[in-house]
Amino acid sequence: MGYKRLFIWVEGDDDERFFKKIIKPRLQKKYNSVEVICYADMKKKKVSSFFNSIRAMNADYIYVADINGAPCIMLKKQKIRDKLGNIDEDRIVVVVKEIECWFLAGLGNTESKKLRICAFSTTDNITKEQFNGLIPNKFHSSRINFTLEILRFFSIEIAEQKNNSFKYFIQKHDC
Repeated sequence: MGYKRLFIWVEGDDDERFFKKIIKPRLQKKYNSVEVICYADMKKKKVSSFFNSIRAMNADYIYVADINGAPCIMLKKQKIRDKLGNIDEDRIVVVVKEIECWFLAGLGNTESKKLRICAFSTTDNITKEQFNGLIPNKFHSSRINFTLEILRFFSIEIAEQKNNSFKYFIQKHDC
């Protein structure tokens, strides 16, 4: 078996923290190298060039995007394909609704109590604004510290039960 590389393309800093802490360690069991790349500030031409280089290396990639205002996953994927051109549809993963819902999905009742936030039975419809409204006073000076604290308590098994797009990602990528 040859050297296997995976590039995970994520939107922003929260996504990068999440994927480096939760997803990357699990995928490192299947790949010799896993890199998480934030594309938020990159020009689409540069991202497209990277995809060409990745294909030339026979490496794998996953492109992650929030659904944001798109009415469905299929249309979000189409919008990404229209924008980037040379992206493979089966390599696009759409987070429903936003990465913040994946963060919250991994918290059980006990962990939610420790963080002094309400527990959710499902997080499929949580928005960034709702997430921000949950941040306890002790973390208001640092949203980053709040997300890091969530990641300390994060359970993949619980998250699979609470968020359908997270469950889809875990099952599709066998992590």
